[in-house]
Amino acid sequence: MLVRLILLLVIAALVVVAVRALMKRSAPPPRPIVQPTPVTPPPALPAPTTDGPPALTSEEALHKLHELAFGRELGAPAPQHAEIVAAAENALQSAATEPKYAPRRPMLLPQLLRAVGDNDTSRRELSTMIAKDPALVGSLLKLANSQFYRVSAQPVESVDRAVAVIGTEGIRSLIAAAVVQPVFQISGGAFAQFPEVVWDHTFLAANAAETYAAVVVNSDPFAAQLLALVNGLGTIVVFRVALDQYSTRPGTIPDAATIVALLEAHTARVARTIAASWDLSGRILAAFEDQIPGAMVESPTPLGRALRFGRYMGALAVLNSKGIVDDGAAKASMLANNAAGAHFERMWERLTGKKPAPPPKPAPSVSNWRR
Repeated sequence: MLVRLILLLVIAALVVVAVRALMKRSAPPPRPIVQPTPVTPPPALPAPTTDGPPALTSEEALHKLHELAFGRELGAPAPQHAEIVAAAENALQSAATEPKYAPRRPMLLPQLLRAVGDNDTSRRELSTMIAKDPALVGSLLKLANSQFYRVSAQPVESVDRAVAVIGTEGIRSLIAAAVVQPVFQISGGAFAQFPEVVWDHTFLAANAAETYAAVVVNSDPFAAQLLALVNGLGTIVVFRVALDQYSTRPGTIPDAATIVALLEAHTARVARTIAASWDLSGRILAAFEDQIPGAMVESPTPLGRALRFGRYMGALAVLNSKGIVDDGAAKASMLANNAAGAHFERMWERLTGKKPAPPPKPAPSVSNWRR
């Protein structure tokens, strides 16, 4: 009996051992411990490329315009001409109201502007009023036949025809330009092309300022145009005073950079004085104050902004017409100053007589780089 019991225990033990062996064989092998793979950062994105033409700042455009007007590269003002600068600055204190330098307000200007703004004034009445001033008629017809205003191949040969073709709004702008243009017909002395370049810039700046006032700042377009025209008069006054001071010192050759320094320092102040003597509005006077060096404000008036924009666009248009700034650089400069859209494209076409260049291709975006 005892032997049988021991035999059963041995058999049970063998069964247990066999079962454990079978379980051990069927169990999956242990998984190897996987070490974490170090994370490598993705390659750096390439920097955007600027293949398009560079945009010109306002300062750069006006500097190039001055070089065109004086016919030479500009450096620093001549330090030995400090006496001339002081004399010119003293003369400029009163030059803006002297008939020798600055024109008196044209007698017909207030009457004409009121008539143009009056819906009850007939075209014939307006034409008769303009015809009273033969000099104004000549300037007006010359401008009416220019590329800027001419709308057909048929020449404009009478004031009545000019009023009919251009319309009352256009004729008001034309009158303002015709009134001031004779002041620019002066001798440039050693800088013969200065008056012509300044007139071209003034005329185009006035029209660009007009567009900006109407489209961007919701201000009076005609006031913006008149503002730019009077600013051009200020330029001519400062230039003439500077040349007169050089003429009193025989043997001293006029220095272009010195005259440019005088222009930058005093044109806005002289223009403001002319505007005040013409009894122009307080808004125009305030806009000139925005331009005076040392008095630049962070938030210029709407008309002040229009004048800055007009001078910038006018400079680009003149430089473009002379082949100094190509279409691509002009377009890039406009885009850099948010002058984009149909209004500004039409403005540029009107200023230059040609359609604007297509915008430069944009640089690849980050999303494109990741593809």
